[in-house]
Amino acid sequence: MIGTRIPKHVAIIMDGNGRWAKKRHMPRTYGHLQGVRRVDDIVAAARIAGIQFLTLFAFSAENWNRPKQEVDMLMSTLAKNLDEKAKELHKADIKFQVLGCLDGAPEKVVAALSRAQEQTKNNTGMTLNLAFNYGARQEILDAVKKFCREAKDGRIDPDSLSEQSISAALYTQGMPDPDLLIRTSGEQRISNFLLWQLSYSELYFTPKYWPDFTKKEFEKALADYQKRERRYGKVSEP
Repeated sequence: MIGTRIPKHVAIIMDGNGRWAKKRHMPRTYGHLQGVRRVDDIVAAARIAGIQFLTLFAFSAENWNRPKQEVDMLMSTLAKNLDEKAKELHKADIKFQVLGCLDGAPEKVVAALSRAQEQTKNNTGMTLNLAFNYGARQEILDAVKKFCREAKDGRIDPDSLSEQSISAALYTQGMPDPDLLIRTSGEQRISNFLLWQLSYSELYFTPKYWPDFTKKEFEKALADYQKRERRYGKVSEP
């Protein structure tokens, strides 16, 4: 990796598993299995690069509408592999967290996610966020409802509501907003992902499908980020 301007927080929409498999005349489930293997490489690359927070969009609240066979396979794979992955993350000093609502998710998946969070909760090397059953609009709605309840009970003054207090009520509380969002597969939208947190993020879109998004491709995204000037509404330096 050339340069020292490394983003603190990188978020990735891991897209294109199904299309990758279709191009190879394989079932979509095969693409998802290959995508799971790719996660290991990118987590390791992010750790080596010195990234402090890595957020992976794994399963949206809308993804439950996909074919039942595909969803069942994804849930089974997640539950089956997570305990072993948690051991590897713990050994690498990586803290694992879930962003999203676990209500309604399969019990075996919820249990595996909970065990992984508990096992790694004291690690400090890097934080790996898995956005699971996640929707950004629901996340913001949950925060608004929380403030409404507290205001109704007289516990807070509505006029005290600020950007900082909203950020503190989101699933990503205590974390910096993403510096860089990467989306694979050529799609150029954020798909209800971290709507509040991505306000000033740099966006990087690649035509590579997720199973083809190698460590080299990840480093290309970081190198592209390093060339950008982040002005936050200010003018360029003379």
